[in-house]
Amino acid sequence: MPPPQPGSVGRRIAYYRGVARPRMTQQQLADRAHVALGTIRKIERGERGVTDDTLDAIAGALGVDPSRLVADRERVSTRIRDALPELSAAIAAYDIPDGGPVRPLPQLRAAVDQATAWRLSAQYLQIARAAPALLAELARAARTATGAGSPELATLLVTAYRCADSVAYKYGARDLSARLIELMRWAAPGADDPLLSAAVSYVRTEVFFAARAHEPGLRALEQAVDACPAPDTDEAAAARGALHMRAAVIAGRAGHTDAADDHLDEARALGDHVPEGIYQGTAFGPDSVRIHEVSVAVSLGHDHVQHAFDVAREWKPPADLPAERRSGFYIELARAQLWGGLMDDSFESLKVARRIAPQHTREHPWVREDAATLRRLRGADAESLTNFAEWCHAD
Repeated sequence: MPPPQPGSVGRRIAYYRGVARPRMTQQQLADRAHVALGTIRKIERGERGVTDDTLDAIAGALGVDPSRLVADRERVSTRIRDALPELSAAIAAYDIPDGGPVRPLPQLRAAVDQATAWRLSAQYLQIARAAPALLAELARAARTATGAGSPELATLLVTAYRCADSVAYKYGARDLSARLIELMRWAAPGADDPLLSAAVSYVRTEVFFAARAHEPGLRALEQAVDACPAPDTDEAAAARGALHMRAAVIAGRAGHTDAADDHLDEARALGDHVPEGIYQGTAFGPDSVRIHEVSVAVSLGHDHVQHAFDVAREWKPPADLPAERRSGFYIELARAQLWGGLMDDSFESLKVARRIAPQHTREHPWVREDAATLRRLRGADAESLTNFAEWCHAD
């Protein structure tokens, strides 16, 4: 059941407290958020407002992104954009870190794992708040690391850069995103792990997508496939399969139907022998490949959207897939439905995407384009569509 759309922060907090598994009492929420019980009660009754710090603490205790608790999601987006300069400053000193403290390796590993979980669930505000300090600390740790800890610290640094990049890329800071990807490429050799290098090549494709440089992007991915280890383990098969998935999409954007089909076939063959999971920070398996079938159909254009409809008619992304990937499926499907003249279905798909991952959906350029198109085609008298278009800043 989706949360109520209108209403106060307090009603939203009460809703997510009630649907938590196991259900959380006000006292338990207060204890986990380190907020006074009386404060929780007053917030839920609408008797007092919520500061950003309190909102973040409550959201963290509930295990949801702060954007799910506020009706004014512009507030969250503004906070993320306001954090980008601090993130830029942190990576500017990547090779000359300060002399601050460094936690033990297990604690750093846990912090990076948490950031990865936020990335996969499209909780970008959490990453934006934590990433600058985490990247600075990892830079200090990597600078002084020796022996067996050095490769793992390099891996953690690459993974943290990837989390920070997810915020920069999704929020349109493309120059910052490109710098973070170059830092991923700089740090990866220290890990001495070809599967991590394959993951970096997967992420690097963002640069080519952003520049609409599809031909060189396809070449880069095909070179990465050639350099990837033989798929004789699940991890290696997933690394190679993820590269094929992304190569299929960018080949579609380049208009190369045969290449897109070939890469998708390779990804499908590998996915059939790998359990769905997260490998080197990337979801791969049969469900991820099926989502990319829709992505490829949309990338190839109008003549291929029927395949997107065929996939969606028989299958929906399971709830245990990462939120960002599931919302992406519905965003792609919405575009196919719009092209096919299925305007009501397209709008429903956009609303599903928003329920799954509101920040990811709100900042996606296709969502804005398609919401604006739907609004023009259906007319401004459709109140819910108008509200949606205003929510995502559609023109």
